Amino acid sequence: MKVTPTLIPDVLVIEPKVFGDARGFFMESFNSKAFDEAVGRHVEFAQDNHSRSAKGVLRGLHYQVQQTQGKLVRVARGAVFDVAVDIRKSSPTFGRWVGIELTEDNHKQLWVPEGLAHGFLVLSESADFLYKATDYYAPAHERAIRWDDPKLGIEWPETGVLPQLSGKDLQASTMDNAEFFP
Repeated sequence: MKVTPTLIPDVLVIEPKVFGDARGFFMESFNSKAFDEAVGRHVEFAQDNHSRSAKGVLRGLHYQVQQTQGKLVRVARGAVFDVAVDIRKSSPTFGRWVGIELTEDNHKQLWVPEGLAHGFLVLSESADFLYKATDYYAPAHERAIRWDDPKLGIEWPETGVLPQLSGKDLQASTMDNAEFFP
């Protein structure tokens, strides 16, 4: 697999080896030993999640203040623009974001470590989004930052439709009012 650091160095783009021919393709989507080597530490995943969303659905920017979650994310069907925001106050990249297009064809994955907010926008007619999380979902500790906060300046791609948000995401905090990690 190929591993590429982003502008937030511990957010990694992971490209598994894909073997394809006229019949289709095969790839090893996760290998614990190779993943641990790539991130430089042992990571245990507690939960796998799968969501399906329509074009223009924007989920995020989510994080948990306790039971923090690192996420290894990928798209099995469709295409999304995936974003990670560094909300670790002690980090030299605090307040910065990185974004990457994840598609069923490019097979790229994004490692979003604990201490970052995460979200995605569906670019295709629909998308199946898969992610492994390092801890369990804990609704009492879940927080969200507004996807369109001008302090972040995230350059979301145009989809031709207005972003569709959940009620929770419509009420998300701005960076000025968000809880951060030390």
